[in-house]
Amino acid sequence: MRAYNFCAGPAAIPEAVLERAQQEMLDWHQSGMSIMEMSHRSAEYVSVAEKAEADLRQLLAIPANYKVLFLQGGATLQFSAIAFNLLGEGQTADYIDTGIWSQKAIDDAKRFNALNGSHVNIAASSQADQYLSVPAQSTWQLTDNAAYVHYTPNETIGGLAFDFIPQTDAPLIADFSSCILSEPLDVSRFGLIYAGAQKNIGPAGLTLVIVREDLMGRAHPVTPPLLNYGVEAKNGSMLNTPPTFGWYLSGLVFEWLLEQGGLAAMHAKNHAKAKYLYDFIDGSDFYHNPIAHPNRSMMNVPFTLADAGLEKTFLAQSQAAGLLNLAGHRSVGGMRASIYNAMPLEGVQALTQFMAEFAKQNG
Repeated sequence: MRAYNFCAGPAAIPEAVLERAQQEMLDWHQSGMSIMEMSHRSAEYVSVAEKAEADLRQLLAIPANYKVLFLQGGATLQFSAIAFNLLGEGQTADYIDTGIWSQKAIDDAKRFNALNGSHVNIAASSQADQYLSVPAQSTWQLTDNAAYVHYTPNETIGGLAFDFIPQTDAPLIADFSSCILSEPLDVSRFGLIYAGAQKNIGPAGLTLVIVREDLMGRAHPVTPPLLNYGVEAKNGSMLNTPPTFGWYLSGLVFEWLLEQGGLAAMHAKNHAKAKYLYDFIDGSDFYHNPIAHPNRSMMNVPFTLADAGLEKTFLAQSQAAGLLNLAGHRSVGGMRASIYNAMPLEGVQALTQFMAEFAKQNG
């Protein structure tokens, strides 16, 4: 029996997807070769890539005036790519600071400022609240005629999530790395969505970018071609050799999600898992989650023990029990259970059963 993997990323992949990839590994569809050995420009592979995009468009109901890019470099590379493509000379970009990943996006955008006299405005921040809640949009100091507004809907490390989609005049940009495909999403409200694959999409090495067509063609002249959305779109995300295995496996995940009933069905399952875990934590004097209730992440659930000195014991015993990767991020400590799409309710139930027994023995 496989263990339950609560890693924040690279994260668990649906077993059915792994089993299918295993069956196809040596000989993909009687082609005589593995998908990993296949030319990305062959008719066989192009059919895989096109089906993956079509299935993703169906899952998210992506409008026709949006391009879907399958890129490399992780979501972190997009922190710079966004500025190169969308932050024009002398313009200001608004950023919402809700944790470590939004801070990293802010830092990379600021590096671009010296190139063309642009500016980054932190329009709102949760810092004063120790990043335990999302600032109400009524408090945001947005810039008139901003190039764009950037936010992180779900902070993977802190477990802080937006309970609303911001209303902005400027194009809305969002890092959906840890919550993409977890629930239905109105893509038309965004100018650009990006997400690293290694949480809810597929294996590490692939990055998804969904960008409205009118936002392409604005890149700074020095933008490297591999960071230029217009160039990548024109070349079908194949300006160079793409992450072919990641693209293929993500396509299998998209098929699996459709078989589960799509994103509305996944949201119901994810909500049930998160509620089960939060209800247990809230009902215990031994465990604690500090995030404001409306902003608790459905995907990443951080928690602390009443006695921090028991953390190493908790982690050792939980791993021995087949509950893996429950350590919190090194920057914040504590514990964290990431319960993405591939985590079944049974995994959360096994975790809470262990937590109850551990509290009984050590409380």
